[in-house]
Parts: sequence; C-alpha cells; structure tokens
Amino acid sequence: MKNNFWLFLSLAFILSCSSNVGTDQGKKIFKYNEAAGISSLDPAFAKDLSNIWACNQLFNGLVQLNDKLEVVPCIAKNWEISADGRTYTFNLRKDVFFHENPNFAKRKVVAADFLYSFKRIVDPKVASPGLWVFNAVENKAGNYAFEAPNDSTFVIKLKESFTPFLGILAMKYCSVVPHEAVEFYGEDFRKNPVGTGPFKFQLWKESKKLVFRKNPDYFEFEGENRLPYLDAVSVTFLIDKQSAFLQFVQGKLDFMSGIDASYKDELLTRDGKLRSKYQAEVKLETQPYLNTEYLGILVDAEKEIVQQSPLRFKEVRQAINYGFDRAKMMEYLRNNIGEPGLNGMIPKGLPAFQNDKQYYSYQPDKARKLLQSVGYNSQNPAEITLVTNADYLDLCKYIQHQLNEIGFEVSIEVNPAAALREMKAQAKLNFFRASWIADYPDEENYLSLFYSKNFCPDGPNYTHFKNSEFDRLYEKSLAETDAEKRQVLYQKMDELIMEEAPVVVLYYDQVLRFSRKNIKGLGSNAVNLLDLKRVEKIN
Repeated sequence: MKNNFWLFLSLAFILSCSSNVGTDQGKKIFKYNEAAGISSLDPAFAKDLSNIWACNQLFNGLVQLNDKLEVVPCIAKNWEISADGRTYTFNLRKDVFFHENPNFAKRKVVAADFLYSFKRIVDPKVASPGLWVFNAVENKAGNYAFEAPNDSTFVIKLKESFTPFLGILAMKYCSVVPHEAVEFYGEDFRKNPVGTGPFKFQLWKESKKLVFRKNPDYFEFEGENRLPYLDAVSVTFLIDKQSAFLQFVQGKLDFMSGIDASYKDELLTRDGKLRSKYQAEVKLETQPYLNTEYLGILVDAEKEIVQQSPLRFKEVRQAINYGFDRAKMMEYLRNNIGEPGLNGMIPKGLPAFQNDKQYYSYQPDKARKLLQSVGYNSQNPAEITLVTNADYLDLCKYIQHQLNEIGFEVSIEVNPAAALREMKAQAKLNFFRASWIADYPDEENYLSLFYSKNFCPDGPNYTHFKNSEFDRLYEKSLAETDAEKRQVLYQKMDELIMEEAPVVVLYYDQVLRFSRKNIKGLGSNAVNLLDLKRVEKIN
C-alpha cells in the first residue's frame, strides 16, 4: 500500500511539472495548508503558530521583527526609552487605517486604539492567554500604566527595566484592534476580524477554507511599491499530512513548513537535503529554529510523586542525559534536521548559545556509574515512566531502548497533546516530553522556565526548578542593559540548569520551508513567522 502511494505521488509530480499553476483566473493567490487548524482570528488568542500565522496577515502592532529578529518600526515610526529603562514612548504613524467593514466606517488608527487593545488583553473577562506579556508593566490594583496623551503618542511604563520588552511588543497579542468592531461582533470577532494588516478578511468556512484578500490601503511600501504584492491568501485545512504533501507536489499548494514522518524520506535525503527529483520545481530554505525540544523532570521535593521517584536524585537525571546517543537519534529519526541538544537549554540562533561547550555527550559507562552511586543497576533498575504524545513516540522509544541497556527500566505512556499539557501544568508528571518555542527572541524567554517565581500553572516553570543562585542571576539579568554582560549572565544560568539537570535537552530544531519555484520573497526567520506582505507569485 505504501509503495503504491509513492508511485502515485511520483506520477503526480511528473504531471505537475508540465502544468501552469501560477495563478487562479489571473489572480495571484498564495495557498497553504494548515493541518493543525485555526481556532481564532482574534489576536488576543494568537497563542498557537497556526493562529499567529493567520493573524500576522491581518494585524499590526507598534513594532515588528524582521527576518534577522531585529525589532523594527511598524505602526510606531520610532520610540524613545527613558534613561532608567522604565518608560517607553512611541510616536505613531498617521497614515494607518483599519480595514473596510460593511458595519462601520473606515478610520485612522490613533493612540487610544492601542490603549483599548492593550487593556483588552489584561482584562480578566477576555481571558486572553497573552495576559502575561504585560507582566513587566507597572500595575496598581489592575490599572496598567498605558497612556495615550494624544492621537500620535502612546506611552508604557514598566515596574523596572526589562530589556526584552520591545521584542515582546512584536508578538501578535500586542496588535491593535478597533473597539467598534470588537464591541459590534462580541465573541464573534474571532471569525470577523478587523485589523490594519496587508490582507483583510474575506471568508472562513471553519475546518474547510480561509481566504484573505489584498488590503489596497496598506501603509507599508517597498521602495515605491505599496505592499502587498499578492492578490489573496487561501488556507485549506487538510488534516492528513500525506494528502497535503501530495497537493504541494501537484502545485495546488505554494508552500509547506516542516516535515512529517509520512513523507520525510521521500522528500529528503538522510542528511536533510532535498532529493534531486524535486529540485527543479521545489525550493528548500533552512535555518536554526528557536525551538528547544526536551524532556522535563519534576524536581519539586515537596511533591509526593518526586519523593518516591528515582528522578529525585541529580545523579539519575544526569545519567539519563549521558545515557543515549543524540547524534544517531537525529540521523535515523530526524534526517539530521536540527542539531543534537548538547549545548544547554538556550537554542542555536541566540547569542548566548554555547557552541564550544558540550554538557552531555553519549557516555553510557559514565551513566552506569552515576546510577550505581545511588544504588541502581541492571539487577535493581531505576524505574521511571516517560509521558509523551503520539507525535514523539518514535523518539521516546529510541531513548527508552538505550536507557534500558544501562540500568533503567523506562515505561512509556502516550497521552493526547491537550491532556499532556494539562497534566504538565498541574505538576502531575514526573517525566514528560516538552518543547519551548521562543515567544520573543531573547534568551530570557528560555531561562524564565526555571525561575522559582514562575511555578506552573501560573508560569512556565513546569519542572518546579528552584535554585537561589539561579534566581539571583536571573533577576540581575532583567535590569542589565549591556548586551555582552547580559549574555554572560545567561550562560551562567544555563550552566546551573545543566548541572542540576531538571531537563534532558534532545535537540535544537530547524526551520524547513518548502515552496514552489515561482514563489519569490518568502524569506525565513528563526521564530518561523509567516510574513506574506513581500511575497510574489510569478506566472
């Protein structure tokens, strides 16, 4: 059956090479599939990458990231930061308009719109998952320090200096929305979005099709050319990734991100290169992805499940880190997409990544000795259960097999992704598969996972790691404005994490972008943000 599928795929590819798929009835429409689905087009709920991609075409914020992950102007044409690092003053453009809508007049964006939009994010009644983005803002009894002294000036005051704050403002949660549209549609704003972006909403048949069309009044230019270049964006929602891949090969989709086990060997060589038969029609772009894949270990000594687990011993946690071969794992299970997680929690692509320092290479004998030092061996194995979801079962089985050879007895429990997230947040799991994709391009975002005041469920410290020296360094880094000094602090914190081993870093991921050769200007970035305003589709 599998061989028949790939025979059919090869025939489809040959046919597609001779067909003209550049335009639909003269319109330049960019098409991609979103297997994960989209739950909302409201930027207040732009938590998952699928929602973020869609919202990024519809909405803008004060600032934005370029492909180098530098913070650059957007609706704010410039800004000033006070000498103490606490007051941010943004000067807004005067040529930005909300999209046309049949229910109210088109109008210009003013500072009061950001005041409304940001207060909406922190409103408990809205229950936005982005409320945390304003944790650094001065807040007196629920009154956040947002000010709009006039139509073109917006001011934010922080509790204390926090260098990553500008990068946080580039997140889609911080997009501007018109109060009249939110109030008119209520909860249905999620499917009737009104923004300022390069594309505006046209239709959404949930789980079937989503269409955006060009915003002719968009405020950004490239030279003398007003953006965007495309006429429309069309999103389908095929759940089966093999089917979506076939559509891409046939030219019915223009773009595909990432790789799935069902077709990775068909599309890529063992070393992650595009196979020769696809090179004439398909383009592959790769770069480091700010995504660290890891196994988390609950280390809260007050929890009964920790007190009864071998994982309470640092030596056992270190033995896991030494006990499996990450390089072979990447070669056989990932086609070398990404890099083995040998250099700490901070991923490749950020300045504090320690390329010259490896913490846990494959050393099975050392792992055995660590286990023996706390009373475990092949006759008395360390019994642990690793909880994962189905997407990572192959990786977990690989790790299970290697650890079981050195004095562990690893069981694997498979749960749906949503259940895994919930149990992880409730600190009900000893040992679990996890990943952290950067919310904003700063090492602090990764290190915040280990700050003791960020214990889940209110914060991202899922391992309940607590270390007074780490906390001291973390708090010092928040106020440090010198980039080189901050980088040194970040690396010291990373070293502490690796020594105590509340995590087992598996690999640093890689952005893979496949596009048809007639797609130009797609670009790529380390947070895998899809930005279509400069994309062209050539006939």
